Amino acid sequence: MEKKNINNVKLGKDVKIFDFVNLYGCSIDDYSKVGTFVEIQKNASIGKNCKISTHTFICEGVHIEDNVFIGHNVTFINDKYPRSTNVDGSMQTDSDWKVVETWVKKGASIGSSSTILCGLTVGENAIVGAGSVVTRDVPPNTIVAGVPAKPLKKKVFTEN
Repeated sequence: MEKKNINNVKLGKDVKIFDFVNLYGCSIDDYSKVGTFVEIQKNASIGKNCKISTHTFICEGVHIEDNVFIGHNVTFINDKYPRSTNVDGSMQTDSDWKVVETWVKKGASIGSSSTILCGLTVGENAIVGAGSVVTRDVPPNTIVAGVPAKPLKKKVFTEN
């Protein structure tokens, strides 16, 4: 399995990237697809066989495992207390804040227009309903939805 590194982006085998995508310092593994108008920032990782739909924002510190579906217009957050300036009024730099990592486990699906706050895990085979705001961990094999997202059903999934 040959890996390519173009402009500090590590691409696996047969990765499909559509037009108008902004990628830098990230990795995308084999057979994954990235839709139009997606941004994937440095130190983010996408596993194998993932589908990242259009207009999605995957920020630094987001780790998406294999076989994950990300719907249209999904936004990930990586800072619990975002600010543009420091107390003294100076613009913040990378050294003024800490990335808070987020994990999306194997086989999970995140519905369109969902927002995923930082520091949590979306469990294996979990489903996040469209338009949800995920504020805490989603257990494996669980369907959540709403604002904030709450469990609707726990189900054992037999297929990805």
